[in-house]
Amino acid sequence: VIHFAAESHNDNSLSRPRSFVETNIVGTFELIQACAKYDVRFHHISTDEVFGDLETNSPAKFTVESPYNPSSPYSASKASSDMLVRAWVRSFGLGATISNCSNNYGPNQHHEKLIPRTILLAASGIKPKVYGDGRNVRDWIHVDDHTDGVWSVIDKGVIGETYLLGSKGEWSNLQVVRAILEILELPDNFIEFVDDRPGHDERYAIDASRTRVELGWEPLYKSFEQGLVDVVSHYVQKLESGKFDISKISQAGLSQSYSQ
Repeated sequence: VIHFAAESHNDNSLSRPRSFVETNIVGTFELIQACAKYDVRFHHISTDEVFGDLETNSPAKFTVESPYNPSSPYSASKASSDMLVRAWVRSFGLGATISNCSNNYGPNQHHEKLIPRTILLAASGIKPKVYGDGRNVRDWIHVDDHTDGVWSVIDKGVIGETYLLGSKGEWSNLQVVRAILEILELPDNFIEFVDDRPGHDERYAIDASRTRVELGWEPLYKSFEQGLVDVVSHYVQKLESGKFDISKISQAGLSQSYSQ
C-alpha cells in the first residue's frame, strides 16, 4: 500500500481543520491497522512541511534529523500521521517506510495549486494572485521525479526508515510566477498582490543527499526551468480545448497555492 491520499490544501486546513484530522490522521490509522493485521508492506507519503520553516537567507536544509515543528492544521496532521506510522512499526511490526517530499509540480495538478492556477489565469488575461510579497521560498520537484523516488524507497529502502526527496529547486513564489509570465510573454508586473495568509511558512529546503547515496536515486529534471516550460504548454493546451471554466477558477480565491 502506497499511501498518497491526504487533505493537502493549507488554506482549507485553516477554514475546516476537522477534515484534515479525519483524513490525514484517522485515515492513516485505519490503513496501518489493516496493513499490520494482514502483514502488508506500507509506504507513507509525507511532506517537508512537518518540519516547519527555515529562514530565507539561511544555508540550512531539512534532514531526517530535523525536529518536527508544524505550522498549520495540515502540516500538524501530516506530522501526526508520520508518528503513527513509526509507532506501528515499533509496536506492531508494521513493514513501513516514510518519504518526506518537497513541493510537486507537473501536468494534471489540481488547478488550485500555485503553478496551474497562475498559468490558467495569466493565459486567460487575468492577473494571478500572490500572497504577501511573494518572497516565501519552496523547493520544487517534478512529480515524475517524486514517483521515481518513491519506487526507489520501496525497492531499496530499509523498513522503519525515513527518506527525504527533493531536487535542489528552491524558488520564491514570486520567481515562479514571473517565470510563468515570461514563458507566456507577459510583463513581470502582471500580478495582483494580496494579504498574506496566517502562519505562512518562510522557506522549505530538502537535503536529499542521504537518499541519493543510499538508494542511488537521482532526479531526471536537473532544473526547475526544464520542466516548467512543458507544464505551461500542457495547461495552455487544456485551456484552449475548453477543459477549464476560468470564471469559476478566478472567483474561487487563492485557496492553497504553495503546498504540495
